[in-house]
Amino acid sequence: MPVFKIHHITQYSYDRPVRESVNEIRIYPFPEARMEILMHELFITDEPDLHIFSDYWNNKTAVFNLKEPHTELMIESRLLVRTTAMGQLPHFNATREELEREVSGSLKLMELTRPDQITAQQEIDDIVLKINQPWKSVAAIVQDCSQYIYQYFKYIKGITDIETTVDEILQHKSGVCQDFAHVMLQVLRTLGIPSRYVSGYICPNKNGMRGEGATHAWVEAWLPAQGWAGIDPTNNVWVTNAHIPLAVGRNFTECSPVRGTFKGPARQQLTVYVSVGYEDGHVFEEKNAVKSQAFGSAPVEEPVTEGFAAQQQQ
Repeated sequence: MPVFKIHHITQYSYDRPVRESVNEIRIYPFPEARMEILMHELFITDEPDLHIFSDYWNNKTAVFNLKEPHTELMIESRLLVRTTAMGQLPHFNATREELEREVSGSLKLMELTRPDQITAQQEIDDIVLKINQPWKSVAAIVQDCSQYIYQYFKYIKGITDIETTVDEILQHKSGVCQDFAHVMLQVLRTLGIPSRYVSGYICPNKNGMRGEGATHAWVEAWLPAQGWAGIDPTNNVWVTNAHIPLAVGRNFTECSPVRGTFKGPARQQLTVYVSVGYEDGHVFEEKNAVKSQAFGSAPVEEPVTEGFAAQQQQ
């Protein structure tokens, strides 16, 4: 049962004072049985009042407003978490017929089977033809989808951003974890398999998996008689006890760690720092500056940071 110490700082700096910075954050651990939260501390500039609630997908969410003029906003999370269950392979005997019966009785599951409207749907349909055979179980189809993305899409940082569409990802067949998750969601939903986006951390401690030292993204698929099962197409693995979820949603925009707006003609700089500490004393950390955005709007935070991608290319 490994214990991870995760330190996550999101810092906005403005070149002139701004006001009424309204932000929505989802950086609380997602409630699930396989994790034990030993400690979680949250520090925010000027200690604003937090309106805390559970959103539509059961994510613990907080909203706050910094009304007074300020030139900096820092959101700091310190998390100590123990994963209490080993990563387990899903059941590979559940059929599509069983899935259809379960989906028909749940409006939320039905909602998560609806693919987005995209221009390049034919390319998604071609992937479906390659991985979908009538004798396969639901879990086998999900696994083959992850394998396909891992094999035919290149992990390259810097060619996509938080607004990159599935059409654009399909065009250059490259990207990072957020992109791979969105492609996988489109494929699985085209197949009628309920699936959702997961935002969180990965803590592999030098075992070769991509995503350490940054907020990470993967997918959960609904398996009959089992429920949600996580799979990580960036690493082509079923979710292990090194994956720490923060939030789930239909896509990235519904579970991004930080998003908000402010008033004022200022240009901002976003810096993201993430460190992961392990029981053996090893600490992995990255601090990365994200490009400035347009005046008057605060961007959502990227799930994979610039510095981490550069390290992976080494």
